[in-house]
This record gives sequence, C-alpha cells and structure tokens, in this order.
Amino acid sequence: MKEISKSKKLNNVAYDVRGPVLEAAMAMEAAGAKILKLNIGNPGAFQFEAPDCVVNEMSGTLTVSEGYSDSKGILDAREAIAAYDKLKGIEGVGVNDIYTGNGVSELIAMCMQGLLDCGDEILIPSPDYPLWTGAATLAGGTAVHYVCDEKSDWMPDIADIKQKITPKTKGIVVINPNNPTGTVYGKEVLEQIVELARAHDLIIFADEIYDRLLMDGLTHTSIAALAPDLFVVTLNGLSKSHLIAGYRCGWMSISGDKSQARSYIEGLNMLSSMRLCSNVPAQRAIKPALENIHAMDYLLQPGGRIYEQREAICGALDKIDGISYVRPKAAFYVFPKIDAKRFNIRNDEQFVLDFLREKQVLLVHGGGFHWSEPDHFRIVYLPEPSVLTESMQKLGDFLQTYIQK
Repeated sequence: MKEISKSKKLNNVAYDVRGPVLEAAMAMEAAGAKILKLNIGNPGAFQFEAPDCVVNEMSGTLTVSEGYSDSKGILDAREAIAAYDKLKGIEGVGVNDIYTGNGVSELIAMCMQGLLDCGDEILIPSPDYPLWTGAATLAGGTAVHYVCDEKSDWMPDIADIKQKITPKTKGIVVINPNNPTGTVYGKEVLEQIVELARAHDLIIFADEIYDRLLMDGLTHTSIAALAPDLFVVTLNGLSKSHLIAGYRCGWMSISGDKSQARSYIEGLNMLSSMRLCSNVPAQRAIKPALENIHAMDYLLQPGGRIYEQREAICGALDKIDGISYVRPKAAFYVFPKIDAKRFNIRNDEQFVLDFLREKQVLLVHGGGFHWSEPDHFRIVYLPEPSVLTESMQKLGDFLQTYIQK
C-alpha cells in the first residue's frame, strides 16, 4: 500500500511545547509514571478557577448561543473589546475593526495566511512563541528571527532588527509581555520598534495576551497606542488573564492607517467568513470579563498565588549551581540559562528528555522557542510553591551528576 505522507509544508514547522518530549512523557504516563507537566501554560490543569462573573454569563446564555454569530463576533463582545482598546490608548478601533477567534492561535494563523506570499519575510523574536513561526511558514512566508538580549532583560535588540529588514520584509511581531521570558517591554524600546516600522512600511503584529498579568507594580504599554499612524494588528484574549484557556476565546483589533491595507483587510474578512464564526458561547464571556479586568489582580500581588509561585521558582533556581535566569515580571514563565559547556549539552531537547526520564518532570527546551543555542529551557510556574520547589530540587540533584553523552 502506498505510504500516506504529511504535506511538505510541514517540513520546517515545529511546535515543541507539545512535541516529541511530551510524547515521551505520555508514554511514561501510560506505563504508570506520574509526570509533573511544566511545559504548557494551562491554568485549569493546576486548579485555577475562572471568576464567577465570566462562568455565569457564559453558562446562562447557552440557549441563545446555539446559532452562528456574525463572522467577526457578537456585537456586545466587539463593543467591549473596542472600549478596552480605547482604555489602552488605542484610538480609532470600531466594532468592524475587531475579529473574535477560537483563541489567539486561530487568529495568528489567519493573520499570516492573509498576508504572506512565497518569498515574503516577517520578523519574529527569538526566543518566540513558536506558533508565530509555524503559522508564517505554513502561509508560505519566511520567519526571520531577531534577537532578544538576555543581558538587557530580554529586550529586543534594535540593532539586530535593523540589519534584518530587507525589501521582502512585510511586518514585525512583538510579543509583549513576552512568552517565554516573562519580560515586559519598556516604552522606549517600543518607540524604537515603531520608528523602524514607520521607516520601512512594516505592519506591526502585537501579541498582548499577557497584558493583564503583570507583577511588581509594572504597567503595560500597548505598541498600537504609540503608532496611531501605522497599521497595527493587536491580539489579545481571556485564556490567561481570566483562566479560561479551554473556552478558546481571543480577538484581534486593527488600528491606525487602514488606507493602504484595504486588500489585506479584504483577505482577513474572507478568512474570517470561511470559518463561519468563532465559538459563540465563549464570545459571551468577553463583555463581563472586560468589565472586570481586575478580577484576577489579587493573584499577582504579594501573597497571591501567581506572585508566590514566581517567588518560589526564582528562589529554587537560585540554589542550583550552573543555572542563571532573568527574573520574570509577567505571565507565568521563566526561561533559565544552563551552563551548556559545563554539562556538555549539545542538544537541549536531549537534556530535557534525560531529565524527564530520570526525574519525571516535563520542561520545554529553548530550541522549541527558536533559540539558537542549546543552553535554555522554559519552566511554567503554575503549580503550588511547594511543588515547584520540589521540582527544582530534582533538577539540582539531576545536575549533580549529569554530563550529556
């Protein structure tokens, strides 16, 4: 029988957050092992609960959510998003400039499919959220990774961005707050990116899903608010801030000068219509959630669960010889650096696989976020502090004798 092969479009696509190491973990579970999964930001898996105002609104409107909505989303959801954008300083966003989606993931794919032709380039940070690179590649474009500098708290390297802009570059992706590093970009850095986009006619794609998950008294600046004259696509949602990842509830807003983007907008409208609409019950959660944007703030303050988990993971990492890290300020990820030379690490995926097999703790290697050196890995710090401390004690014990073969 003729072999059924995957599409060649997938040859250069990877999503290692749920990749081969996870498959190994699942096989271990099937054999009876208990695995601590620190690989994915899924609050529901760690007993976080969504606010009642969101759950009650969604469950109470199920009987009126049985039909399709407008392809862009129900009106009151889009009105709430427009009001939220205005609160963030993003002017000129009307309800027809907003698209709801089955999570931000669907909308990332839509953005790239509607924009990129073969040979087109898009600037994406390294480390990145890998879906951006995968979506750009599947759309036929080329992901060009600009460096975020660990020595500068993981801020984008503006000089590196400049040298990677070519006549083929169509846009730049900015992930702020950042996944996987937990960094929050300052206004000055964002203004420099805006200047580059302005000088080279680049679309800005702003992934801001973690903008309501900041700690240490920081505030978030939306890059679209700094670029009212540029075409900007801002993506956001409720999966993280309101702890409803499984509901699949996201949106994107287009702002700025739309006069030169009529054809692209026409493409987005077509792609939005082709999938009919996003899941309507989840759309019902948007208005109450955005009317209660501070509902989860208590988790991010001293004594709150996310804050204390951040403290626990940092305190535990401090005790491991051969590990360094930049303290995260948002979201629930940390991206530590391991002394690869000391442990002879040439393959970071093999490192996390070896750790998984010996200690039953699942991490994601830095290469899964398109980091070029085999010297980083990401930890999701969603479990209780005691669990996190124990997991890092296991890492410390593992490294006592580890030399990669």
